Amino acid sequence: MNERTTRVTDARLLFDCERLTLARRLRGLRKNQLAQSVGTTPTAIGQYEAGVHRPSERTLSRLSIALGVPVEFFHAGRSPVPPDTAHFRSLRSTTQVERDQALAYGRLAADIVTALKDLVALPPAELPEHPVPPDEVAGPGPVEAARLARKTLAGEPGPIPHLVRLLEKSGVVVLVLPPSTERVDAFSIGAHPHPLVLFNPAKGDYWRNRFDGAHELGHLVMHADAEPGSKVVEDQAHRFAAEFLMPEADIAAQLPATADWARLAELKTAWGVSMAALLYRARTLGVMKESTYRGAMSTMSTRGWRRQEPGAARSLERPSMLTRALELARASGVDRDRLAERAQVTRADLDLLIPSR
Repeated sequence: MNERTTRVTDARLLFDCERLTLARRLRGLRKNQLAQSVGTTPTAIGQYEAGVHRPSERTLSRLSIALGVPVEFFHAGRSPVPPDTAHFRSLRSTTQVERDQALAYGRLAADIVTALKDLVALPPAELPEHPVPPDEVAGPGPVEAARLARKTLAGEPGPIPHLVRLLEKSGVVVLVLPPSTERVDAFSIGAHPHPLVLFNPAKGDYWRNRFDGAHELGHLVMHADAEPGSKVVEDQAHRFAAEFLMPEADIAAQLPATADWARLAELKTAWGVSMAALLYRARTLGVMKESTYRGAMSTMSTRGWRRQEPGAARSLERPSMLTRALELARASGVDRDRLAERAQVTRADLDLLIPSR
């Protein structure tokens, strides 16, 4: 057997079908779109991804070019694929291709974290667990879970100063998704050893972003085994976020019983939540009557405040744990190029997920 034949055989034996699926989803492509790019059929792509057949060296090269990854990306021996179960806000508002792409970026993030853990000490994951049955409609479970999480993670009453920093301190990997995934809302993955929270890249609202983060924390604390996407499960995470960011014991006496916009603006600044969230909280805690709440929300709609509330904007809370970890790795001699090679991701994808400061 000559040298070229040995090289081709080795390359094909190293092929990992799951890595091809990952790369295709990462680029947001359907099988027929990828097949057209490389000059083959959707059936052939399906057989490669199922491990029924292995692509030739020429086809591997074409796949590499079409998907923007090196041939080595398809090699076997990588870390196991983390669970595909993620808590998306609404399964009806996005396509399967869009969700697959977002999950693929989550997988890359997990691979980067695995590579970093060999170089830098990351905060251990220390989230409490308080399972809530996915069919519990109006029970106390979400509120109890939020109070446990507050006690474990924050330890003090009052507003949460920086939610993203609190998540990262607790070992949660927080990332902003690349622009190509802008239709996918924030979601979470309960991967081990580090759970992930991934934010929507297009949502530039500080107040809503914080609520999204608390919502996803609720999923991580309550819903390790729950089927994602159901209205009940999403409502539970919503109730968790409200109690976590606005504890009843601390805020009930501060909430107005009427649509006092000046008071609501003060509370918005102090608690880091939107006026809409404060109105919702006042209603659910019985401070504000249902009719008053409806009238206030109608006023917000009329004034255009449902799209953009009044008041000065704030910069988003940005994740920094992985950026700092990359800086520490570089100080020890492993720069971004070498880390990308260790994690088996492209340098471009690494920079998309973890921008430099």
